[in-house]
Amino acid sequence: MPQFSGLNHVSLSVTDLDVSERFYTQVLGLRRILDTGYARILIDQRTGFVLALVRHPESTRARFSELVTGLDHLGLAAADRDELVEWQARLEAAGVPHSPIQDMPLGYHLNFRDPDGIALELQAPTAEYAAVLADVATREVTDDEVAALAARLLGTG
Repeated sequence: MPQFSGLNHVSLSVTDLDVSERFYTQVLGLRRILDTGYARILIDQRTGFVLALVRHPESTRARFSELVTGLDHLGLAAADRDELVEWQARLEAAGVPHSPIQDMPLGYHLNFRDPDGIALELQAPTAEYAAVLADVATREVTDDEVAALAARLLGTG
């Protein structure tokens, strides 16, 4: 079976290219690499993550809702909880409303929204979860082993 080699890009439909580009470049630090007129292509130069912002002429211009089938949220990686504290300060300085940092069994979460209400999350895994992810990425794992790992991580087993 063919396999994909990784995530290539994420494309988000937005209502205003200028407003969205300003948010993603000024708040998240992405850099524009292409403007096609109807889309802006941005990159995180450190990771190579590519984000496309697209303004469809036929758009309803309605705000995003995770309650509609499709995207629930876009999860971005943070190294650890300390980095989330730095992100929290950056969001506050930029006037971006956000949740408190949430300490959860698999990691730490900081949630916020872009100008169209698209749900964004910065997440840093716990050390134990990061170790499990690294382990299962390198070998075949049975369904029973996955269930046992999940129960251990979630404290249900």
